Order: sequence, then C-alpha cells, then structure tokens
Amino acid sequence: MDDRAKIGKKGEDEACLYLLRNGHSIVERNWRGGHCEIDIISADALGLHFVEVKSRTAPVMAEPELNVNPTKQKRLVRAALRYLHSKGSRFADAEVYFDIIAVVFDHNNTQINYYPQAFIPIYD
Repeated sequence: MDDRAKIGKKGEDEACLYLLRNGHSIVERNWRGGHCEIDIISADALGLHFVEVKSRTAPVMAEPELNVNPTKQKRLVRAALRYLHSKGSRFADAEVYFDIIAVVFDHNNTQINYYPQAFIPIYD
C-alpha cells in the first residue's frame, strides 16, 4: 500500500469514528458496484448518507472538500443509485444525503470537517 492509500484509509477510519460519535451507524465501507465506489455509507435518524472522504496531510494547497467537483458528484450519485437498486426495497423509504468529510493530518493533530448535505444531485 503506498502513502496515498495509507492516508486515505486512515482518513476513512477517522471519518467512521466521527460519524459513530455523532449518532450514525456504518452500513458499508468502500462499497463497489462495477467501476463505482462509495467510501462510507452510514445511517442516522434522518436517513441514509453517502459519504465521500477526502484526506490530506498538512500543509494543504487547497481544502480537500474542493476536490469533490461536479464530475465526482455525478459519479457518487451514479454509485448511490446503483447501491440503492442493489438493495431492493431495504432503503426504499429512506431520505438520501450526499455528505463530504475532509480530514487533514498535521503531525499529531487531526482536523475533521463534516459537510452534511454537501450537494444535492442534479439529474440530466
């Protein structure tokens, strides 16, 4: 595993802990459907959250969440639809949210920024 992959895994671990501490249950991690991947799928009292995690080490050139551009958003929505279809009626009535968690590692400090409902899908 290269350094980027290690940082990504560590960031996802931190994101999961953050979500658990804030009332979420983790439904899936690194779910893959074909070429689509979702970092974390969690559930809370509001509904089902599809979470994209962006992890970096300090110093950062730009905020990690800015890397979730419209192209990445479309891929995440496509993956979420694939996931929901694969589960049949299990989540048929669930409200769906698209969240971002940005994790920045700076020596012994970890900064986590959570952006619930970071974007609302626009369907073409």
